[in-house]
Amino acid sequence: MTSINAAELVTPETLPPPMGYSHVAKVERATLVFIAGQMARDASGALVGKADFRAQLEQVFMNIKFAVEAVGGRTKDIIKLNYYCVDSVDPSELPTVAMVRDKYVDTQRPPISTFVFVRRLVRADWLIEIEAVAALVAASDRQIG
Repeated sequence: MTSINAAELVTPETLPPPMGYSHVAKVERATLVFIAGQMARDASGALVGKADFRAQLEQVFMNIKFAVEAVGGRTKDIIKLNYYCVDSVDPSELPTVAMVRDKYVDTQRPPISTFVFVRRLVRADWLIEIEAVAALVAASDRQIG
C-alpha cells in the first residue's frame, strides 16, 4: 500500500471554522485502518509519564505511529482522531495536544476529530487515550500528476 491522500478532508463554508481539524473526511478506494485507543504504555506495558500529561501524549502518538506503520501507512494517513482526556487534566495543558499532534499529522489536511473529557480511564494513572482511523491508498489507485 502507498499512502498518498486517500481521503478528501473538507471544511464546508456552511459549518463554523474549525480550530485545528477538518469537519468531513470522504474516503474512496482506500483501505481503512482502525487503531484501538492507545495509552501511554511502552512496548513492555509500562506506563510512560505518570502524572505528566505531555509525556503521556508523546507516548500515545508514538504508539499510534507504530500501529499505522505496522500496516504500511504513515501518521500523515490518519483521517480521524478520537481523544478521551480525564477531566483532572489542567485546562492550561490542552494546547499541548495540538503541539504534539502536529508533529505527527498532516497539518495542511488535519484529521477530523472528537475530543471529550471523561471522569477517568480504565487505569487511574492514564490521563489520555486516543483512537485513530487511517486511510491507505493502494499503489494501483494512485493518480499521477
